[in-house]
Amino acid sequence: MPSSLSLTPSQNHPESDYLQTLLESARPFLRGELESVDKNLPSLVSVLRSVGAGECWHKHGSFLDHLVDIYRILKLWKAQDSVCLCGLFHSAYSNSYVNLAIFHPSTGRDTVRAHVGEAAERLIHLFCIVPRQPLIHDDLLFHYTDSELVEHLKLSEISLTNAKEKGLFSEEEGWRKKIQSLLPADGITVKHIKTGEDVPVSRRIVAIFLLMTMADFSDQLFGFQDLLFENSNGRLEFSGNNFSALWPGDGKPGLWMNSISRMGAIYTLIVREEEMFMEESKGDHNGHDGRDEEIELVMPPVFDKCTKVLDASEQVVARELYWEAVCDRSKRGLEGAEEPLLMCIEKNPFVGEPHVVLSQLYLSKGRFEEGEREAEKGLTLMLEWGSTWDKRMSWEGWIAWARVLLMKAKERSWPQTSWGILNLGLVR
Repeated sequence: MPSSLSLTPSQNHPESDYLQTLLESARPFLRGELESVDKNLPSLVSVLRSVGAGECWHKHGSFLDHLVDIYRILKLWKAQDSVCLCGLFHSAYSNSYVNLAIFHPSTGRDTVRAHVGEAAERLIHLFCIVPRQPLIHDDLLFHYTDSELVEHLKLSEISLTNAKEKGLFSEEEGWRKKIQSLLPADGITVKHIKTGEDVPVSRRIVAIFLLMTMADFSDQLFGFQDLLFENSNGRLEFSGNNFSALWPGDGKPGLWMNSISRMGAIYTLIVREEEMFMEESKGDHNGHDGRDEEIELVMPPVFDKCTKVLDASEQVVARELYWEAVCDRSKRGLEGAEEPLLMCIEKNPFVGEPHVVLSQLYLSKGRFEEGEREAEKGLTLMLEWGSTWDKRMSWEGWIAWARVLLMKAKERSWPQTSWGILNLGLVR
């Protein structure tokens, strides 16, 4: 049985401890030891399998695979159990995006509640009845420009520091006034997608749905959706209607990262405003009902802990440079692949696969120190995401390959024959 990849701290690689922690969190998923994550998880997956989730098509595979992937991503992001379980059952009653009601909403709630508990079932039900597409995009994302988000991230960090360290608060600050206008402290009311009834939604629930949508999009979106919605500018505004696009297309990485970096930025603004609210109202136990303050808002590690916005045009250029390096090598050869990969990483430093491909290129040329650096960086990013950017291979496959590269880089060796490449696989 393959042993764990030994990663020890060193002067040259101070992030090794962090990488080891990421790997330890991911290992139960890599080995299929779901019971060590949650003793009930195998039976919950069996329930989903028994109602046909594995038979349903879902964007990049089966619905069952997608549900388990979302659970994994949220768990790796350290979300609360109820939030992770919501991810596992997140479209169980169907929702505003897809028609996948594997449990009937009028008769299945007690059944789902018995499996996941009251807190998770409430989130699952809300997730399935709120108009999530307009809520996330029309009511939040499209109210901000990218430059405004970048500015508000800077201002909110200063405000939160002043509040915590100096006790200074001001609701007249621009970033606070805007997020409060979109999401007041006492929440919002939306319309039930089926009945039209009013549904109260707390600010923290909106934040959780942003978090889940980030995980959701990162797992399922690839180049096919760009063709469907004619997303050539990378803004993912769902404005096109190319319904004749043939699935699965060419398998290119999707242009979804600008969109979810914006989601992450708004999530950060909500988290910081919630922290300001809680600091400001310390000792005040009135008027907090219905705010779901027991729900913890964790910060995902992606996009530098959701503090950076990836420019849409830079994202497009980075994707094309990556595709040129990995698929159009016949035009330039191995020597010509290094430059586009380096440029890709410069344009989009938030994904791991370009680092991993660059690591293999360096190892094949005997540049082991550089190969080790790139393998470690790529592996770290992919473990942080819990999902892939280049979805031609599975997350587990990319992680295994990156670990092989890192191991060989540390050994300072690389095969010099085609059979030697095929013989790789064991991770020590």
